[in-house]
Amino acid sequence: MKYEIKELTDLEDLRRLAELFAVVWGRPGEPPMSSDILRALGHSGNYISGAFADGRLIGGLVGWLGGDPRHELHMHSHILGVLPDNEARGLGFGLKQHQRTWCLERGVMVMEWTTDPLVRRNAYFNLTKLGAEAPRYLVDFYGQMRDGINAGDESDRLLIRWRLDSRKAEAAASGETLEPDVGTYRGQPILSVGQDDAPVFTASSSRVLLCETPTDIVALRRAHPALARAWRMAMREALGGALDDGYVITGATRAGWYVLEKQ
Repeated sequence: MKYEIKELTDLEDLRRLAELFAVVWGRPGEPPMSSDILRALGHSGNYISGAFADGRLIGGLVGWLGGDPRHELHMHSHILGVLPDNEARGLGFGLKQHQRTWCLERGVMVMEWTTDPLVRRNAYFNLTKLGAEAPRYLVDFYGQMRDGINAGDESDRLLIRWRLDSRKAEAAASGETLEPDVGTYRGQPILSVGQDDAPVFTASSSRVLLCETPTDIVALRRAHPALARAWRMAMREALGGALDDGYVITGATRAGWYVLEKQ
C-alpha cells in the first residue's frame, strides 16, 4: 500500500485525526487529544501530521517543541497512532522519519518521547529501528490511565531520547538496522519469561545484562491482569534498577530482549 504523509492544518482533518487516535486507544468518541487542542498546537508552530492512503486517514503523529531554549530545544513527540491493519506496513517508521526531517529543517537536533518498557515491539522499534536511546526509567509517569490499552496498570515509562543527527539515527534512516546479537554478549539474564508466562527475576552485577519482555503485554492485561501487574513490578525492579545502578541500554532485539552494559 502506498501512502502520503503531510502536515495537517485543516480543522476537518484535525477532527479526523482526533477520532483516529480515539479508535487506536480503544476510546471511540473520547480521543486522548481533542481537535481544539490539535488546532492550537498546529497554529502555534508545532508538528501535526497525517498519513493518507487512497484519501483515507490511516495514521498520524503529534509533537511540540519543549525544553529550555537557553540550553537545548527539543521536540517532544507525544502521540503516534496507526490503524491496526496498517501497523506492519512501515507506517510508524515513515511518520517518525517525516517528523525527524521536519525537526532537522528547523535546527532541532533532539527528539524525546516516552514508551511502555513492557511493549516488545516498541522497544525494538525505538532503540534499534530508529537508533534512539533510553536514558531513564520513569515510575508511574502518567498516573492512572483509562484507555483500552493501559487501563488497570501503572504507567511506568522509558524516556526515549533520539539524537536526530547521530550516526545511529542516520544509519537507521537509510535502512541500516543494527540489531544486537544476544548470543555474542554472554550476558546474564536478569528478567526472563518463565513457566506459564510468569516473569523470572534474577539479580546480577555482570557487566552485560539481558532483560526480556513478555510476548504481548496488552493481551496479558486483558486476560490475566494479576500476571500483567507482576510483569510491571518485575520490569521496574530489573530494568529500572539496572539503569539506577549505572547500566546503559545499548540495544533491543526483535525477539524481546533489552541489552544493558555497565558504564
